[in-house]
Amino acid sequence: MSTPSPTSISRRAVLAAAPVAAAGVAIGTASPAAAGPAANASVAVLHWFDATNAAVTAAPATTQVTNSRTWAIAWLAAARAVKRVPHGVNAGQYREAALAAAVHHALSTLAPSQTEALDAALEAALARVPEGRAKRKGVAAGFERAEALLADRAGDGLDPASVSPAYTPPAAAPGVWQPTPPAHGPAQQAGTRFAVPFALDSADQFRLDPPPALGTPQYRADLEEVYAYGGLNSTARTQAQTDTAQFWLGSSFTLYNPVLRAALQHHTGSLRDQVALVALFHVASVDTQIATSDSKYAHLLWRPVTAIAGPVEDGDPATVQDPNWAPLHTTPSHPDYPSGHNTYSGSAEEVLTQLVGDGPGAAFTIPSPTAPGVTRTYTTWNPLTTENVDARVWSGIHSRSADLAGVELSRTVAAHVLSRADDLLA
Repeated sequence: MSTPSPTSISRRAVLAAAPVAAAGVAIGTASPAAAGPAANASVAVLHWFDATNAAVTAAPATTQVTNSRTWAIAWLAAARAVKRVPHGVNAGQYREAALAAAVHHALSTLAPSQTEALDAALEAALARVPEGRAKRKGVAAGFERAEALLADRAGDGLDPASVSPAYTPPAAAPGVWQPTPPAHGPAQQAGTRFAVPFALDSADQFRLDPPPALGTPQYRADLEEVYAYGGLNSTARTQAQTDTAQFWLGSSFTLYNPVLRAALQHHTGSLRDQVALVALFHVASVDTQIATSDSKYAHLLWRPVTAIAGPVEDGDPATVQDPNWAPLHTTPSHPDYPSGHNTYSGSAEEVLTQLVGDGPGAAFTIPSPTAPGVTRTYTTWNPLTTENVDARVWSGIHSRSADLAGVELSRTVAAHVLSRADDLLA
């Protein structure tokens, strides 16, 4: 294969006064690049953001979308509880109490092993709110909203067993997904497409058009790029490209929570606006992952490692097979098109851009669980998406068309979620 030129897309701490009891150390906390904490963030919102992160990190589900669901339920319940304030009570006190009660009840139900730490977080949060009618009504509203949403989402198909059920792949054929080496493990996320969305009408509402067909110029270019730049022993990939692939290798859910926290740290809106940002961010993430599963298993495009090193010929004399080729990183066990990492990053960028702006207004620094000790600093959201697109190619696990399609799908889904914000938050 010839060596193409790499391309990339272009497009558009203040903690709570009483800290959360240590239930486990959350992976990654965004930190301002400049000295000094931001003055805009609500102490109450960051307190519960960190409590949620600690609880989910200490007792994670085995599937990313299930963890996103936990965040979405807890914070959507809170957003509903704080939206309106009863007549005659102090609005700030009511909303802090409602936020505390909603997130605490939802998390205690969904992550019961973390109840002790969550109880401590609740006690610390409510100690900041003066006794009185506003506090009592806020606690009651938060509990009721969480209880109602938990009941509404029961059996929604986002538990780990439903997300990744037994799945029999189709017979091997050119272009058709097959389990990938070295483990050749069972398909993952095949059941997410059957889950109940928060805002989508159906999982296939924004189903992607088919990927580039085998034998087309775009398919050939995609495969050539991965072959040249994504191989374990690539001589074309630079050290900087390898570093980018390694940094963005881990769970998008884990990588982007510090990004969302950075947005909160510099958020100039009200507590209600900040709670809505967290809720809509994770609701959009869940619905994006449902839509991603739909497109993946509708199109069933094989992964680059199967196309390049697998036993089935693609029938195109312009591409060659290399049975000795291996990707830089192990290929996840689900179809290529679209890239799930990039659907997460596109969704995150869309929500943050619409609700915050092009960036948080200050530089922020984030870590990576797959690059210990390494941090990266940004001022806007878009470079994170651009790096994700490149990273999956340079890891050798996705075609660029799959990456770009993932960004496009997720921006569409996230925009739809935001268009329904009034209904979601009612």
